[in-house]
Amino acid sequence: MERSSSDKHFILVHGLSHGAWCWYRVVARLRAAGHRVTALDMAASGVHPARIDEVASFEDYSRPLLDAVAAAPDGERLVLVGHSLGGHNVALAMERFPRKVAAAVLLAACMPRVGRHMGITIEEFMRTITPDFFMDSKTMVLNTEQGARTAILLGPNFLATKLYDQSPAEDLELAKLLVRPGCQFMEDPLMKDETLLTYGNYGSVKRVFVIAKADTSNTEEMQRRMVDLSPGAEVEEIAGADHMAMLSKPGELYHVLVKIANKYD
Repeated sequence: MERSSSDKHFILVHGLSHGAWCWYRVVARLRAAGHRVTALDMAASGVHPARIDEVASFEDYSRPLLDAVAAAPDGERLVLVGHSLGGHNVALAMERFPRKVAAAVLLAACMPRVGRHMGITIEEFMRTITPDFFMDSKTMVLNTEQGARTAILLGPNFLATKLYDQSPAEDLELAKLLVRPGCQFMEDPLMKDETLLTYGNYGSVKRVFVIAKADTSNTEEMQRRMVDLSPGAEVEEIAGADHMAMLSKPGELYHVLVKIANKYD
């Protein structure tokens, strides 16, 4: 007998500077329909107690996700959903625990590929944007035990113009209150490791890339290029979704997630 999506466990991972809070509209819909769902804060994100300068590595940043996947009972199949930078967290979990993941959903996200280092997705993105892309965001250099590291605090105008331009005004105001300094960990050796992702692990997990068609930061063209550079992913689209599709089009995203969960056992 085919298992229904209610047998799956959705685990939701936020993007740069955000937290579990940004998923609240989708979490409410999934739970109301009887699905199991967990929205996580990565280290130094949301209400996680660490500061970003205390997070030693990308693996430590990803630890809440890695621990949650490791703790999943045998036989439980997870649908991992990564938004934006959260695609890298999900990729790491796919590589470490491929047999626990029924499907990985990349929502306007970084989607790395086997044979190249994960950081290349960010490098390619940075080559396509203008120097003033981040607008009023503030870049800072952190002095950590591992050396100097760059972090960024997303500015209110950047949030309004590039990320939340189709989202409810209340959610933009929420973001202004809750975003924290974030780091892409480009200096981390793990992000530079071209042998990290393998066909046998990462490459064995079903991937679905969800294109946010009205995204003005990671544009539809950029997202389609991400798909082209990482063959094997299926594609879903959400019309009218800005970068924060979980807030601008939560109902549509809910239906896409349930569709994917129903498809993959």
